[in-house]
Order: sequence, then structure tokens, then C-alpha cells
Amino acid sequence: MDADEGGSGDQIAITNSLRIILLAVALVTVGVIAEAQQGKVPKIGWLSAGPASGPSQSRGRESFRREIRALGYVEGKNISFAARYAEDKFDRLPALADELVSLKVDVIVTASTVGALAAKNATRTIPIVFYNVGDSVAAGLVDSLARPGGNITGFTQIAPVLAGKRLELLKETVPKLSRVAVLWDPRDLSSSQQWQESQLPGRELGLQLHSMEVSSADKLEAAFREAIKARSAALAVTQGVRILSNLKQVADLATKNRLPSIYSRGDFVASGGLMSYGTDQSEPYRRVASMVDKILKGTKPAEIPVEQPMSFELAINLKTAKALGLTIPPLVLMRATRVIK
Repeated sequence: MDADEGGSGDQIAITNSLRIILLAVALVTVGVIAEAQQGKVPKIGWLSAGPASGPSQSRGRESFRREIRALGYVEGKNISFAARYAEDKFDRLPALADELVSLKVDVIVTASTVGALAAKNATRTIPIVFYNVGDSVAAGLVDSLARPGGNITGFTQIAPVLAGKRLELLKETVPKLSRVAVLWDPRDLSSSQQWQESQLPGRELGLQLHSMEVSSADKLEAAFREAIKARSAALAVTQGVRILSNLKQVADLATKNRLPSIYSRGDFVASGGLMSYGTDQSEPYRRVASMVDKILKGTKPAEIPVEQPMSFELAINLKTAKALGLTIPPLVLMRATRVIK
């Protein structure tokens, strides 16, 4: 072999080596880019004060995910979730909120006043979006509805304001009504607000309100016995996390004790409760999903006003009315948006 042939062979070897090196570099680069892209998938932290298996919590979680999908997000592709549940033990919320913060989620979504407060105390930088919250200003979550300030915004149910409307509907349905038991949770700020907001309209309607303070499911039966002993002839149920977690038991006990009842959500009516008046249940999830979408695209929570419900629904269960021997007045029935026969 002459010198030229040897040089040519060395050049070929060098060229091949360079190709291998360049290919390896390209593969590593592609891997790094892919990993970086995967790391950019936004993560939503879901913080719930209730149980993971609770009926209202499950429906809320799935409703929110459905609305997120409608906005073009696909779980595992361009969105991911990290969920934490307090199982009705509110003292666990601060630690669970801290866990979500440590996971570096891009936004925290929470469905209660206690959950929103825990999230707010856990972070001043990660955006927080709440719903199922009563008076968000009074709770200290936001500065005002129009200018929430800080890193938090959401959808308020104005449940305390609606507390009086529910008493009014109950009075229309049971015209001779004079004593009403109000079921509320003293450990739930939103539920407590609704109890307080019931006082003035109760007096204006000539109703004596009996306080049914219940902070755990094992106290429900005793609370109903006390309400009957106090000669309560009907029941108004506030919206609270623990109450929602035990909605079927509450509805069953109301029927068992022959108490015409009104609730904040149609879930109770579907579970056997007499009637409910409150926000259209699909609206909060649609509005909150839209807020999350805006935040993920760069809008700051402080620039997103807290929204209030635009539509309400009155649901009535005629099966339960019949079981109670109660005739729903035509003027009340004609206003119903949903009737279970």
C-alpha cells in the first residue's frame, strides 16, 4: 500500500468517527430537547378539603377536567394533575398545600374557602383559583372582586347572599312555617357565613331559626333529634365541605324526620332532598377552567376579576314531596328549572 492510499484510509476512518460523534451528539441533543419539552407540561394542583371518593368531590373533579379538555388540553400531553385530599380533616390542608407547592405546580385549584386559605398561606407566587367559596372578600382571600390582588382569583358562589332566598322559598312552600332548623358547620367559614346571613331574612320572614351545629357526620342524627325537640318544622342546609361529603345521609335524615328541606345544590335533590336553590352547577367549572387557561397563557391572577354566578337553578323532587305529604304550590313549581317526578 502506498502513502496516498494509507492517507486516504486514515481520512475515511476520521470521517466515519466524526459522523459517529455527530450522530451521538444529535441523539443526545434530541433527548435533551424532548426532556425539556416534557418538563414544560403545565401541572395543575388540585386541593380538596373533602374525600377523594366523595360524590360531590368526584363530580367536581371530573367536571373541571371535562371543561379543561374542551379548551384543548390533553392529560399526559399538554397538561398534568397532582391531587391532594384532606378527607374532611381541615387541619391537614396546610401540609397538603405545602406538598403541592413543593411539586412546583403551575396553578392550584381548590373548591372551598378553607382550601383556598390554606393555599394562600402556602404560597405568594403560585397562582391559585378557587370556587365554591362564599364571601371571598370577607374571608380575606382577595382585596375586592374587581381587583383581587396578589396571586389568587376565582369564582364566588355568593352562598351567604342566597341563604335568605332559600328561607323565602321554604316559607312559600310551607306557608304556615314558623320554625326552621339551619344545618351548618362551625368549623367551615363559608357555612358559618351562611348561618350568619340567615339571621336577618329569618326575622323579616317571621321565622325562628334553630341552630344545628354539626362538625362531623357522627353528630348528624343527634342534631336532627334536637331539631325535632325544638319543634322545627323545616330544614335549611348551608353549603359546606363536610355537609356535601354526607349529602345522602342529610337528605335521608330530613325525609325520615319529615322535615321539608332546602339545599344549596341539586346534588341533594337528586339524592332525595326536597328542593334546592343555587348556582347552576356546571357554571363554576366552565368559568374556573377558563381562568386556569388564561393563567397558563401568561395572565396574572391579580388581573382576573373574581367572577359571580350568572344563572341559578331551582330543583324540586316531587317524589320526596309526596313522601312528606306536601303539595308544592303552583307558583313555586312553575319557577323550577328541574323537577324530579
